[in-house]
Amino acid sequence: MVESTQAKRGGPGGPRAQMKIVVPDDHSMVSLLGSRDELLHVIEHAFRSDIHVRGNEITVTGPEAESELISRLFTELVDLLRSGTQLTPDAVERSLAMLRGGDGESPAEVLTLDVLSGRGRTIRPKTVNQKRYVDAIDKHTIVFGIGPAGTGKTYLAMAKAVRALQDKKVNRIILTRPAVEAGERLGFLPGTLYEKIDPYLRPLYDALHDMVDPDSIPRLMAAGTIEVAPLAYMRGRTLNDSFIILDEAQNTSPEQMKMFLTRLGFGSKVVVTGDVTQVDLPSGNKSGLRVVQDILEGVEDIHFCRLNSRDVVRHKLVTDIVDAYSRFDESQVAGIEQGAAGRGASRKRGR
Repeated sequence: MVESTQAKRGGPGGPRAQMKIVVPDDHSMVSLLGSRDELLHVIEHAFRSDIHVRGNEITVTGPEAESELISRLFTELVDLLRSGTQLTPDAVERSLAMLRGGDGESPAEVLTLDVLSGRGRTIRPKTVNQKRYVDAIDKHTIVFGIGPAGTGKTYLAMAKAVRALQDKKVNRIILTRPAVEAGERLGFLPGTLYEKIDPYLRPLYDALHDMVDPDSIPRLMAAGTIEVAPLAYMRGRTLNDSFIILDEAQNTSPEQMKMFLTRLGFGSKVVVTGDVTQVDLPSGNKSGLRVVQDILEGVEDIHFCRLNSRDVVRHKLVTDIVDAYSRFDESQVAGIEQGAAGRGASRKRGR
């Protein structure tokens, strides 16, 4: 456990503190601070406080609240090291974001939750919302994961599905998504039916190959243990003892969404993922994912988990892109509302 002592004093910028953090001897300072102090530089860049390291002691001098936050951060990083987690700049930044977010979750608990292990890697949530999403899948029969691209909605759902199959909680995994882009042009595409729909299902295959031995996938699919199919193939079926994932659900119609949800059988679990800001349906068509939130919100054993730009686990620029588009959309809506208000005022003056 990290030990810390604190001395307070006043200053022109408000209360300041000098905090001494003593790291246990059984933890390498190189692992904690990074090669050539790479991780220390990440922390220094994030704060205004002065941070000095001598032996296994870290002295922090700066605003009181900031010094306390830095102490908590080092405590969490030591806990991560104790769990066997290798620290990276990304892990440090995500731990700091969780502490600043004030969500009440311990970064060490979030970043050490194993969703699926195998093929030389371990899949874990990287944000508080991702952990809540994973926990919701355990607790509820139907879970909706709604959020922008790169938030791990589908990938984590796939990992939970594979884990459920390994633990024999289900007998099969069914992965589906609407092939909206094909539309009525499907018949004009070259090849067999499966060759025509394959490009629309490819993202699901890619995630599956990350988690299951690729050599075993054809055998599992031939046996029906894993099924990857377009949404239209779900009609008329009752799916028992299955883990069912509907991806890209924003491209379903309300009728398709109802059809899919009513396929639920005994012993099954359903995860629906989508991004309501990326609807590819023809103009004027309602998205089933948007409509279903108004219909099923509050229904027992159905949970809506909403992720945001802070949960993006792709390149940092993806977060900036998502935020930029959100600001643009908000400005467009505000402009439309102001224009409508202006036209209304003009009509009143004309009377």
